[in-house]
Amino acid sequence: MKPDLLVTAELPAPIVSTLKEKFVVHDAWHAKDIVPFVSEIAHRIKAVFTLNSVGADAEFMDQLPGLEIICCLGVGYDRIDLDAARERGIAVTNSPGSNSSCVADLAMTLLLDAVRRVSLMDRKMRELGWLADRLTNVAPGFNHKKIGIVGMGNIGQAIAQRAAGFDLDIHYHSRTPKPDLPYHYHNDVLSMAREADYLVLACPGGRETHHLVSRPVLEALGPGGTLVNIARGSVVDQAAMTEMLSSGQLGAAGLDVFDGEPIVPELLMQLDNVVVTPHIGGVTLNAIGDAVDMVVANLDAYFEGRPLLTQVT
Repeated sequence: MKPDLLVTAELPAPIVSTLKEKFVVHDAWHAKDIVPFVSEIAHRIKAVFTLNSVGADAEFMDQLPGLEIICCLGVGYDRIDLDAARERGIAVTNSPGSNSSCVADLAMTLLLDAVRRVSLMDRKMRELGWLADRLTNVAPGFNHKKIGIVGMGNIGQAIAQRAAGFDLDIHYHSRTPKPDLPYHYHNDVLSMAREADYLVLACPGGRETHHLVSRPVLEALGPGGTLVNIARGSVVDQAAMTEMLSSGQLGAAGLDVFDGEPIVPELLMQLDNVVVTPHIGGVTLNAIGDAVDMVVANLDAYFEGRPLLTQVT
């Protein structure tokens, strides 16, 4: 008999079809009101497939008295209440490494775009035609600069590999130094920001990194610096960042994540020195497919009584 799987993440139809081959899938994403939807099937649900952006709190878990495992698509899991899961004996897994390459690709895309003003030039050409004054406000060169990477996990290392191809001097900050890596380690983000031309955030979200990139860090990066965030919006003091980008105290930013998303401050949307994308860093067909494969592998292992592949708690 197929286990019942509650899906709270929006997934492409072919992936849902694949899941239905192994599970009785209850697609809560399309429910107009998830509370009555869940209440009607609560006693049957043993597994949940979700996204970190959707999350799972204690109240949600209490609605599913038979819940045994939560599988999160992607590497992040800061919006899943791990303490509540432990108290209830619920296993939690993620899918690390599945989207490292595509997130790193977007980080470099945003950085190049923000520094070389590609999106700005595109908009101006569409509005005005060929720009006769294109040589009066020349963008800075990109290579032979210093990049500071906050977080040196799978994604941070993938960013560093790409940065090396642009002859960037690579610096990083993480909880502990990684002696096997040939990059410059900093004990804190502030000291790294003082040296960096570019600051790229690739660290987890949550309490430990909340506003890690504070106003003093942004001031250290300065009017010649560029910030790229493909981590979590909560890592940055968004109000300070917005004000400083608007006033020229911070040079430019490429942002895929926002504090309070999907709401984005209107001022950020209006600034010419900001490039924005709607949290698509890990969203490619290949990455989603790899992540789903890992979720399914964890579910198979769980229901077959084998050790989980990527257990968080």
